[in-house]
Amino acid sequence: MKRILIVGAGYAGAVHARLLADAGYKVHVIDKRPHIAGNAYDRVDENGVRLHVYGPHLFHSKNKNVIGWIKQFGDFVPYTHKVRALLPDGQEVPLPINLDTVNAVFGTSFETAEEVQAHLRKVSLPIAEPANAAEYLYANIGKDLTDLFFRPYTKKMWGFDLEDMEAAVVKRIPLRFDRTDTYFADDEIQMMPRDGYVAVFEALFAHPGITVSLNTAFSKDMLADYDFCFNSMPIDEYFGAALGELPYRSLRFHHRTVEGVPEQDWSVTNFTDTGKFTRETAWHVLPHHLVEDTGRHTRTKEEPCDYRDNNMERYYPVKTADGRYVALYEKYKVLAASEPKMQFIGRCGTYQYLDMDQVINQSLISAEKWLAAQKATA
Repeated sequence: MKRILIVGAGYAGAVHARLLADAGYKVHVIDKRPHIAGNAYDRVDENGVRLHVYGPHLFHSKNKNVIGWIKQFGDFVPYTHKVRALLPDGQEVPLPINLDTVNAVFGTSFETAEEVQAHLRKVSLPIAEPANAAEYLYANIGKDLTDLFFRPYTKKMWGFDLEDMEAAVVKRIPLRFDRTDTYFADDEIQMMPRDGYVAVFEALFAHPGITVSLNTAFSKDMLADYDFCFNSMPIDEYFGAALGELPYRSLRFHHRTVEGVPEQDWSVTNFTDTGKFTRETAWHVLPHHLVEDTGRHTRTKEEPCDYRDNNMERYYPVKTADGRYVALYEKYKVLAASEPKMQFIGRCGTYQYLDMDQVINQSLISAEKWLAAQKATA
């Protein structure tokens, strides 16, 4: 029986592990952290609130195959995500930008999407082929909305100005012209695991063919004991940063306890100021996250930073307008092709900014493709 090593107990590793174990392989999953679930790891804190230790993870997708597959491993409940942006005058307005946001910023009283679109056409700049995030936003919503909602946030989040970032970074956030005030309205399915993400991962790993070793860092001499390795560690780290480091942004979390459990229908507030925080999460708004009623709840502010300033905790690959880091990754990808018994997977292994459903989908395809290749050469 072939033995498989999987580095990383997050989504990429867990999906590969489950599919390979179901196919009869002996799978050993290792993770240098003391817990499973990767960045989706959650726990119940002293206030009786379930918090996501590495920031809010909100499951949304159009991919019914992914949804059907992951639902085998947990009880999921509907959840509609809402975000508000705190303006300098103290107003909390819908984000993504919609009709009510435009009215609040410009002092207008538009009632229809057509009026909003006409207004945005007036304030937008004529840029036919935007070369960066700033030009993309200027061409779609104009300078005022760009500089209020995107410029300070981007500088805090990425450490770069909008002019330095590729347009894809801001294209992830939709633009709305009606009163739709939910964040992922374009995705058919929004849901959260009733018992938390860790419970889902426990079910994923609950297979006699899978063993999991935590507090276990990868070393290359491990490879001699296995027939193949799926590796979700940072690809540049594996090669000793021989070609240079692939940069990431990281997050520091600042938790505070608030007396009482106020009613509000949005869980995340974005800050438009130039301070160090980007957003704050009120965990109790998420379904089944107020696990025990202690009369208190927890709120968490996020402070972006360079990953080297946060114990090398990597969150978001940096994608600049000139594509220099993508080009560097492509060089590492060429190096990786010379490793016949290894495949790099996941966010850090492929240097991609991926949502949970995208990681699952990518991993399902990857594992099934590898299994098919094994059958073909058997």
